[in-house]
Amino acid sequence: MGLWDAIFGEFIDVIEWLDESNDTLVYRFKRYQNEIKYGAKLIVRQSQSAVFVNEGEIADVLGPGIYELETKNLPILSTLQHWDHGFNSPFKAEVYFCNLRRFIDLKWGTKNPIILRDKEFGIVRLRAFGTYEIRINDPKKVVEELVGTNPDFDIDDVSGGLRNLIITKFTSIVGESNIPVVDLAGNYEQLSRYIKENLDKEFDDMGFELLGFRIENISVPEAVEKAIDERSSMGAIGNLDNYLKYKSASALEHSSDASSMVGMGAGFAMAEKLAKSFEKDSSQPKKEYVPEPFETLYYIAKENAPDGPYSIDEIEDMIKSGNLKQDTKVWYSGLDMWKEAKSIEELKELFKLITPPPLP
Repeated sequence: MGLWDAIFGEFIDVIEWLDESNDTLVYRFKRYQNEIKYGAKLIVRQSQSAVFVNEGEIADVLGPGIYELETKNLPILSTLQHWDHGFNSPFKAEVYFCNLRRFIDLKWGTKNPIILRDKEFGIVRLRAFGTYEIRINDPKKVVEELVGTNPDFDIDDVSGGLRNLIITKFTSIVGESNIPVVDLAGNYEQLSRYIKENLDKEFDDMGFELLGFRIENISVPEAVEKAIDERSSMGAIGNLDNYLKYKSASALEHSSDASSMVGMGAGFAMAEKLAKSFEKDSSQPKKEYVPEPFETLYYIAKENAPDGPYSIDEIEDMIKSGNLKQDTKVWYSGLDMWKEAKSIEELKELFKLITPPPLP
């Protein structure tokens, strides 16, 4: 710094910040070791707040307006500074301008898929993204907790931590909600509102106000999307009898020779038979089998080779039909070696229930 810069430093009499960026949260007034003149003017514009820091301690926080830096305007600062020379005494202090405007359209999203358990599709992986809005509501807390001595603190300096906070809360709430995957889209608004309510305090602790939070999309892997599409297609078919007749009639419309007519007649008969079989099956309630997450699967020794795997229900059917004897070798994950079926506790009980006692 040259001589003239040092001399000019004694005459800092206007302190202001003209924000030329779109992403700066906090800006430290650059004085380059210059002293602030006693009685200097501080200009704080709308959507700004000025924080005075003296020797690492916050002296005062001023809102929008024009101030003359005097002891009567800065009572807290006067207790930290020595005004030995009265009006002529300059002082050194750091001035941080906080941007109080809304920061909108901030992005959040999952870096990796979230693994959840769904009632219909089992374990699924979800990805999600959306937007949120914030603004500073406590300049003192932001300067103390986040800014430190950073001369320029922009939205990128804090967005990473805020995103991680959002994703953690999103994962927890969606996992506890037990909303089926196919119904998530219909609950975006309700979920967004509930997640925001749970994030409000976390943001407030850092000096921010969460003005808005939105879920824009929750997506599932391609395999789950295909399963959903197939289920939708089956629902769109509706009455199977009418559907098969319609398909046969459409094919008949484009046929002209006699052999095709005969084939279409057979097609009608087959369609009617298939529809009746479906109606017969649907008239009786079906017991839907839902495998347990850690269900034991069994292998049996058949012609000196492992055969399987079989569920416990399939093993029971084999015992009933006589295809599985008590001395048949059986193995499942967790056994060190193959054992006779009668020596395995679960199967032993099945033999007792199914095999009648010997005749007297």
